[in-house]
Amino acid sequence: MTLDATTIQCVQSELNSSVICDTMDSLGYLNQAMDRHIRPLDDSKTLFGPVRTALIEKVEPGTPRPDNPYELTINVMDDLNPGDIVVRACGDIGTAATWGELLTAAAMGRGAAGLVTDGQIRDIHLIREVGFPVFTNGVSPLDGGGRHEMTAADVDVVCGGVPMKPGDYLFADVDGIVVIPAEILDATIKGAFEKTEGENATRDELLAGKSLAEVYAKYGIL
Repeated sequence: MTLDATTIQCVQSELNSSVICDTMDSLGYLNQAMDRHIRPLDDSKTLFGPVRTALIEKVEPGTPRPDNPYELTINVMDDLNPGDIVVRACGDIGTAATWGELLTAAAMGRGAAGLVTDGQIRDIHLIREVGFPVFTNGVSPLDGGGRHEMTAADVDVVCGGVPMKPGDYLFADVDGIVVIPAEILDATIKGAFEKTEGENATRDELLAGKSLAEVYAKYGIL
């Protein structure tokens, strides 16, 4: 299933990572939340869209550098589609930054929705200034050149402890980041909207003074 821009905007504005996690739990997908240490640069940002995966691997000291070590990165960035979420899966590459101001500009110029990485980034004051949504495991001034490189794109990866593949979707907000496998995308979005409707009704009745026992008996949501 591929979602159109209107549906993506509706999901992003009306749902949240918690209700999406709950829905996937009910479908038997219990481990779709990424590492809690991956946090947004701006807590107000929400991301939802298809993933564009990149595998980043450590370069051992003394390894000869290719003539153009950024060739694959450049190819991927120039191939981004509007709404894509860049996922840079870094694993154990050390503390050098895998993303910065110029990749942000390139992604924004292609209409990408944001970045999620279990690696480090830099130039955060400039990224915040332009408002590009970024979720990262940390910040470092170190350049990645000669320390790590992209070795594959649009492949299956594990980022933040969660496997994902091309065609999967990702939802990220201040509560966390969840990966929605392509095969359950339709069921997850439909179920999340239904659960949100029930939660809204539950909250309204609780705020109106009804007892928790009474409201839970009615909606079965807590």
